[in-house]
Amino acid sequence: MRNIVLIGMPACGKSTIGVLLAKSLGFEFVDTDLIIQKQEGRLLQEIIDTDGLDAFCIAEERAILSVTEESGAIIATGGSAVYSRTAMLHLKRNGLVYYLSLPEKEIEKRLYNITSRGIAMRRGETIEEVFARRRALYEEYGDITVDCGGKTMEEIVAEITDCHRAAGINA
Repeated sequence: MRNIVLIGMPACGKSTIGVLLAKSLGFEFVDTDLIIQKQEGRLLQEIIDTDGLDAFCIAEERAILSVTEESGAIIATGGSAVYSRTAMLHLKRNGLVYYLSLPEKEIEKRLYNITSRGIAMRRGETIEEVFARRRALYEEYGDITVDCGGKTMEEIVAEITDCHRAAGINA
């Protein structure tokens, strides 16, 4: 049974959906943002503000490479995980990657805490610019794209579970 790896923009629901998937499938849940915070001993936004975006991305890659679950885990990544080819290939080695796609306007509505959330973006950069840069990477690394627009969390969990089973993977 392969891992389920969730990628996508901040606020698309990776962590929430990941917890629900883990509960429904009996998988372990791993949140790479929490691993970063534990390894660094600071909040994500503190790392970005103090050390800068490049240092944050290095910490994120290190956190992802520390994930050693070989099977039966739901892994929710940070939105910027796709910036590291090394990290993404590590996750794909034992997992099927689901890109949780959400329309840009919906992401903007959900991101009420953009300045404190720990989003890997440069000062003055807009969510639109971040999304434009990341979209191609999400599509490149995602094995399956799940359109999350207008769906409940439960509907998305059911869709991922069905896709995982249809792919012939024991879930």
